Order: sequence, then structure tokens, then C-alpha cells
Amino acid sequence: MAKSTTTFTCSACGASSNKWSGRCDGCGDWNTILQDAGLSTSGPTGKTSKSLGARRGASVELTDLATEEAPPPRTKSGLEELDRVLGGGLVPASAILVGGDPGIGKSTLLLQAAAAFARSGLKTIYVSGEEASAQVRMRAQRLDLVDAPVKLAAETNLRDILTMLEKEKPKLAIIDSIQTMWSDTVDSAPGSVSQVRSAAHELTTFAKRNDMSVVLVGHVTKDGQIAGPRVVEHMVDTVLYFEGERGHQFRILRAVKNRFGPSDEIGVFEMTGRGLAQVTNPSALFLSERGTPSPGSVVFAGVEGTRPVLVELQALVAPSPHSQARRTVVGWDGGRLAMILAVLESRCGIPFAGLDVYLNVAGGMKISEPAADLAVAAALLSAREDVALPEGAVVFGEISLSGALRPAPQTENRLKEAQKLGFTSAIAPSGGKTIDVVGMSLNQMSDLTAFVGEVFGAG
Repeated sequence: MAKSTTTFTCSACGASSNKWSGRCDGCGDWNTILQDAGLSTSGPTGKTSKSLGARRGASVELTDLATEEAPPPRTKSGLEELDRVLGGGLVPASAILVGGDPGIGKSTLLLQAAAAFARSGLKTIYVSGEEASAQVRMRAQRLDLVDAPVKLAAETNLRDILTMLEKEKPKLAIIDSIQTMWSDTVDSAPGSVSQVRSAAHELTTFAKRNDMSVVLVGHVTKDGQIAGPRVVEHMVDTVLYFEGERGHQFRILRAVKNRFGPSDEIGVFEMTGRGLAQVTNPSALFLSERGTPSPGSVVFAGVEGTRPVLVELQALVAPSPHSQARRTVVGWDGGRLAMILAVLESRCGIPFAGLDVYLNVAGGMKISEPAADLAVAAALLSAREDVALPEGAVVFGEISLSGALRPAPQTENRLKEAQKLGFTSAIAPSGGKTIDVVGMSLNQMSDLTAFVGEVFGAG
């Protein structure tokens, strides 16, 4: 007759053992060892085998891909830029992670968001682990939010916070920040990898189980990534980054992951003395300080998410006093700048050896799409040749290593946004469907050599 034994399995890493212990030897987590009965050590053949009486799980319901389900309901905050980034509003029982540099305005943004959601009817609790309640009230007074029905708490003990949330039953909880939360089931200091992972897991699980949305504020490292284990970003439904330069008043809220909406959408805010103000027309704001066209200045017609955005690219090329020329980039990828310089030299015969190159995206904006290649090349050539581009022109297009120009997506939207702001011409790659926008002349080119010859009279 089979003799069953009991094994113990870690719910965190899956390691198994034949005895229970408080701490897993595999991953080091505490209180994750669970009993798993059902192994047989002496079957009819004398070999170890699974017992027929092992516990079986419940049957899983299957559905077809064609099954139609209603989209999740959303609650709008009234802050259009925030609702845009969230995909149209806050989804019930969703988990959101917000990261950003210190002092960039994360707490200000989330306090304004908490007040907006509370005024729209959601019961909202703001839990601060970094500031006392009096400090949060002072910020609320400065932002004129003291009349918002938001409940405050200053606590870092995760067990006490979960008990409070279970008692109050809010529809939205904001935790500022996840690195300050402390769980007594994990033997490490607050902010450590295991503490952050455990706190994020418990808060996310609690939110899903209790139909409560939770917003977690995350600190970032010097590289701009959210501190702690990357598994936290996998746990949550939405990951947002709050970007900006302290020297500029503009702030960008960017979605890098969103299970309920586009993952590359942005919201634009302006930092004022009364908090963050929404910017409904970011193109006009980014170009507000631009004067008459000058050498090295080019307007790029870009797209961020579903929104076309026009920004100014500024380049400066000067003889280098050093043996190794400098390459300085702000707001763009430095590796891609090196590629553009190499293509200009190898395909067009325009060298940049011995020249310092500086590239800046005006307004504190960060650009990542390849469609900015042609605008960067135009800015570099304009600065090198000391020739300004025609007034009222925008530039966009991707450059391949062969020097060919590739069409950019959403060309029509880019042109319409440029026409709306008073631009009259555009330089773009050829190919794709024919696009005709009233008031805009489109000059299409097939390769970088043709662009250099036509625009700058060289090649």
C-alpha cells in the first residue's frame, strides 16, 4: 500500500523540501512555505509515484477569442491630460505605478489627481510615507485643494495600512511611496528589493480583491529607471513616468505600459505657483520662445502616442579645441546621433571630424521616435554650413544606414498640426500614399544625398 508523505513548496520561487521552515532556503523570503501533500514513497513497484488521492484543482472555464465583453468602465478625473495618459480615465481595480526624478512634481500631481477623483465621486485615501499629514495639508493649501474630500494618512507599516483600507473601503488609494513601505513579514530594511516586491505584491493583490484602484509612487535610480525589482512593473497594469527638466516649467507624463490604453501616450503640464496646469496645445507651448529661423534651428513634426507634437531641435557645430571632439545630446539618443553623423560622412561626404557637436531638444522634451532622424540631420547641416532653413518649414523622416529616407507613420496628422500652427511647407521622405493638406506644400525626397543637394546646395 502506498505511503504518502508531505512536501513543502515555496510560493515565491517554487523550491521544495521535506520539512517546513519559516524562511525559504532558495529565495530567502519569509512565511512563503506551504504544505503540499500527495506524494507516494512506496508504490506497488517500490518506486516513488504520485498518489491517486492527491488534491485536484477546480476546473478552469474556457472562452473563445470571439467572445465579446463590455469595455471596462472608467472614471474621469476632469484633468484631461491625466485621463488621456490613462487611456480615457481610471479603470476600477487597476494598479498604477508612477515614477520620476526627485522634486519633479510627482506628489503635487497625485495630490491634484486625488482631489479631482474625490470631487468626481470616488472615495479617495492618500497615504504618505515620506511626509507628515501637516506637510500634505500645507501643499493642499498652496494648491487650493483644502475643500477636496480626500482622506489623509501618514504611515509606513503595510499591515496597518491594509487594515485601514479594509475598514474604510475606498475606491482609490494613493501610496507615496512604495519604497517607504515596510512589511513585517520580510526581514530587511524598507526600500530593499524584497521589501519593495512584497509591498507591491500585497497592495496590488489587495486592490484586485477589493475592487479598489491603487496608485504607487516609485523612486527612480540615477539612470531614470524605477528603483527596485523590475517585477514590480510587471505586477501593475500601468506604468507612468513623470519627466521634465528643473530649469523648464514643462512636465511630461508618459505611459510606458498600459493594459487599458495606448502605451506611448503623453500628457503635458506646466509647473506654476499654484501647481501643475494642463497644456492643451503643447506644440504652441514648445515653440512659443522660437523667433525668426536661425542656423541650427529646425522644427520637427513628431507624434507622441495619438498626439502630434511640434518641437524645436537646436544644433551647434564648432571647431574643437581638444584632440577628441565632443558629442553632447539633451533630449535625444546619443547613439542615434553618432549614427546620423556617420551616415552624413560616409554617404554624403560631409565630415564632422574635429568639430564639437551639441544637440538640444528645446523645452525639456524627450524624443525617441526614429522619425526625428531627418530633422536632426537638417539641424546639424544648418549649423555646420551656417545656413537657416526656409521659414515656415517642418522636417521629419527616418534615415537608414544606406542613406535612404523612410516614410514616417501618421504623416497626415503631422502636417495638419503644422498647418494649424502656421507652417506652410514640410520636408519628408517620398513613398507611401499621396497626402494633400490644404495650406501645406510637401517636398518629398528619396535619399539623404538629394536632401542635402536641394536644401543646402551640396552633395
